Amino acid sequence: MPAEIYATVPQFSIVIPVYNDWEALEDCLRSLNHQTGTPGFEVVIVDDGSRVPAPESIRQFSSHFPLTIARQPHAGIPAARNRGIQNSKGAIFVFTDADCRLDSDCLTVLNATTSRLPQHKYFQLRLVGDSSNLVGRAEELRLLAIQSQLLQPDGCIRYLNTSGFAMRRSAVSDETFLFDPTAQRSEDTLLLTNLIESGELPFFATDAVVRHSVRMSLTECISKDARVAWLEARTFEGIAARGIKVRMKNRERIAILRSMWKASRQPSIGRIAWFVLAARQALQRAISLLYCCLPFRSKVRRAANSP
Repeated sequence: MPAEIYATVPQFSIVIPVYNDWEALEDCLRSLNHQTGTPGFEVVIVDDGSRVPAPESIRQFSSHFPLTIARQPHAGIPAARNRGIQNSKGAIFVFTDADCRLDSDCLTVLNATTSRLPQHKYFQLRLVGDSSNLVGRAEELRLLAIQSQLLQPDGCIRYLNTSGFAMRRSAVSDETFLFDPTAQRSEDTLLLTNLIESGELPFFATDAVVRHSVRMSLTECISKDARVAWLEARTFEGIAARGIKVRMKNRERIAILRSMWKASRQPSIGRIAWFVLAARQALQRAISLLYCCLPFRSKVRRAANSP
């Protein structure tokens, strides 16, 4: 994309939170630079207290598209995304992560989708995994099954993942944060909960593709799964207290496992990826159930709800 400073409001503001992940971010920005036929966009990077500020290899992308880098003390992903919104000018926010890459026609397709459906405010982009390693193949299998299972007949989806999510600026209130800054994990699920309450699910932009590149070994991935599952458990407890069902029922989990088993026959994925994914999900479920059984939960809940 040629260098250009837009005199008018750009169509898209690409908001990317970063915490020490500058190397992966370079590939993400490179994918944005390779967008074809897209309307104007800007990129807003929020450095959430990284050990070192953005290197020159990141800053040099400002010669290809409007680039803003906002640095803040480490406050977590939700706060970083809220900061990105505050520093953005675009008519539509597009949220992604440093370890994601947009297909070259992603923004062009998203622009056509949002123009064709002015009645929709929220859009879930299609996420796919990077199948270059075993962890990536397991991620591809997971995303394929979940998005297929949760897609509704009307084209909307009961799923929200900020690795590839877009929304119109008109949907954001100036008085409130879009993402709950107190959430340590699953802030996107909290947002989905709000959308369910308001009766508006994201529309699934199936041809606007974002690729999630997992750069971890299997051991590192399982360790992260355990940490994340513990943090997510408290978020899901708060959602359940609101009387909203966002977690799958057991029969839905079984249906997804069966769907993933069928999909794992593809040579690009393989059966081993299914076993890896099933083990990871079993671990996450076990940790979630353990959290629910611990006696301190009631004390934590009362503390969280106290003024």
